[in-house]
Amino acid sequence: MAQWLLMSQMLPHLSHETLSNLYPPNAFPIEVRHFLAEWIEGQRWDDFVLENVEQKIQAQTLLEQTISMLQSIAQQASSVVDKMKLMQISKNMTIFQQQPLQFGVMVRDILKEERVLLNTSAQPQFQQYPTTESSFPNMQDLDHLVLKVLEVQDIRQKMHQLQADLNWERQNYEGLQGAIQPNGLDPTQSESQKLQSHIQQLEYNVNAMATKRLRLLKECVDCLDQCQTRLISSLKAWRWDQHKATIGQPFDDNLNTLQTWCEQLLGVNGKLRQELLLIGEPILELKERLGKLLQVLIQSSLLVDRQPPQVIKTQSKFSTTVRYLLGEKVAPGKPVLLKAQIINEIQARNLGGVPSDNVGELINNTAVLEHNTSSKSTCATFRNMSIKKIKRADRKGSESVTEEKFALLFSTEITITGCDTPYKIQMISLPVVVIVHGSQDNNALATIIWDCAFSEPDRVPFLVPERVPWRMMYSTLNSKFTSEVMTQHNLDQYNQHFLAQKIFDKPDFGDDFSNILVSWAQFNKEVLPGRPFTFWQWFEGVMELTKKHLKEYWSEGLIFGFIGKQHLHLILNDRPNGTFLLRFSDSEIGGITIAYVSATDNGGQKIQNIQPFTKRDLEIRSLGDRIRDISHITHLYPDFPKHDVFKKFYTELQPSPVGGYIPVSLLTKVGTDANSDSPLAAALPGSPHSVGGFSNTNDDMDLDIEQLLQTLSN
Repeated sequence: MAQWLLMSQMLPHLSHETLSNLYPPNAFPIEVRHFLAEWIEGQRWDDFVLENVEQKIQAQTLLEQTISMLQSIAQQASSVVDKMKLMQISKNMTIFQQQPLQFGVMVRDILKEERVLLNTSAQPQFQQYPTTESSFPNMQDLDHLVLKVLEVQDIRQKMHQLQADLNWERQNYEGLQGAIQPNGLDPTQSESQKLQSHIQQLEYNVNAMATKRLRLLKECVDCLDQCQTRLISSLKAWRWDQHKATIGQPFDDNLNTLQTWCEQLLGVNGKLRQELLLIGEPILELKERLGKLLQVLIQSSLLVDRQPPQVIKTQSKFSTTVRYLLGEKVAPGKPVLLKAQIINEIQARNLGGVPSDNVGELINNTAVLEHNTSSKSTCATFRNMSIKKIKRADRKGSESVTEEKFALLFSTEITITGCDTPYKIQMISLPVVVIVHGSQDNNALATIIWDCAFSEPDRVPFLVPERVPWRMMYSTLNSKFTSEVMTQHNLDQYNQHFLAQKIFDKPDFGDDFSNILVSWAQFNKEVLPGRPFTFWQWFEGVMELTKKHLKEYWSEGLIFGFIGKQHLHLILNDRPNGTFLLRFSDSEIGGITIAYVSATDNGGQKIQNIQPFTKRDLEIRSLGDRIRDISHITHLYPDFPKHDVFKKFYTELQPSPVGGYIPVSLLTKVGTDANSDSPLAAALPGSPHSVGGFSNTNDDMDLDIEQLLQTLSN
């Protein structure tokens, strides 16, 4: 299944034509590859050759197993749409029963083509932090380093014992040299020579161990440097993933492992500095390297654990949490006080100290670093912080205030146990946009999305490209949409193509958009042709509507989604009257409409689009109930009976209320059914789009006005 996992990540980058050629819709649709991925990759397809008739029985067996498994999966599917679609696919695949070898060769070629695409495409779905798995620290690296330090300590202890033995033997030798015999003979000469030889051996051993000790110390410092470099890379990767989480990329916010590595490296550094001191004669090179490594480790262990909102409204409260990974090693005594300060883009590029120029005034901008014994974390939580006022830079050209990026700078001075001097440390938050009114929120969010999606690792703050390839933009839109709606159902190739047509204003363009560059202006500065809103404002409105009212419909594949009217007419052109599909409105923000096939006066067919339902409409009556109300629509495209598909979304009829009141119900009516035959519609004033709070074009209230007046009089 590994091959399909890789392919599924590549699918959003492939054109509709490529996907159709790779997975023929009428022969081997992509659903077969998806649902049977593990089984397919476990079979031997590469051996099939069309001319080898001896393989016919083997191919027939695999074909029958494929059909059987599809039928089994269809029966177990919770979604009616999936069930009916898989049954239809399994039925279509029976065409290979006369030529099963064609089936085997087809699957063989599909798997080969997948491997070719995977080998030739190096384009990731998102910009990854530039590091490899081997560059990350691991417990084996640290264990190896710790063992080396223990070896250094063991050699030092052995040297101490050898030096003691050497000093003792030297003392004995000096005593022998002072002894004088009366007869002139020196019986101790032989013993003195043996002792001298032993002393020389001890001196050699001490020198050899001293050389080995120094070599091991250098190796330990080298190893420590490598481990710490990998750790710093891991910390940067953690911050990068935290940044990308804004657009829906997966993010593991657990810092416990990184904290353990920080603490172990700090301990190793301390032991090595101690070993250098015990040598007696200073080794400046190693001492300076250890001091520099210590400083970098202490200053790199401060992280913004919980980022502030990336769109902040002045005078509004917000909170953020900063975590120090070496918190348990902080010297006891004076509390560590962190201070937050808002900085602009220029200040972020020139960090080196605390900026002297204030660009904004923060309220409640200090917090004490506190240790939590249960979680073993040391954090400073800034509660009820707010921006009282902000000083903006001079804007260039058509730049808006919602395009200006700031950040919060957290700084303090900290002393670590075992270190003589305090260290100044600081860390900045992710970019934030400061607004003064809620109406600016949408445009500010667009700035943050663009920054998050297309910024480069280790960039100069807060530079981003002005243009990016459409494939990167689409990946961002898909990731943001699925994460915001909290669904596993991705935008498909039809949605991708229509979104590209819309942002580039090329409704007739049928080729691949992947490498065409899309600009920031096209994303959220220039309004769409004939519309009063930008692409992002329109897309975000659809996303918000789906998140609040259409999540289940979308997740079960009941909403076609983003589709142009030309494509709509193409796929509905040959469908029977009453066939409908659900599409997002492209003429207003946050609307979903029903497109359906109806009869013309002369017996022909036409495709109608019902006035879009907005958030306000769906709060009054759900989409499922509205679909049930409309008699004109009978089958969801391609041919699923609507009551089979949407029954689970229907609201059950409520029992008659007590007290003699007559029950009232709201029904959705369309076209000539929603004309002024209702007295209530004529009596109540309203806008062209609403009557008494309900959609005038689509909705009416199915009740008797005299009964209503009688009820009110009671």
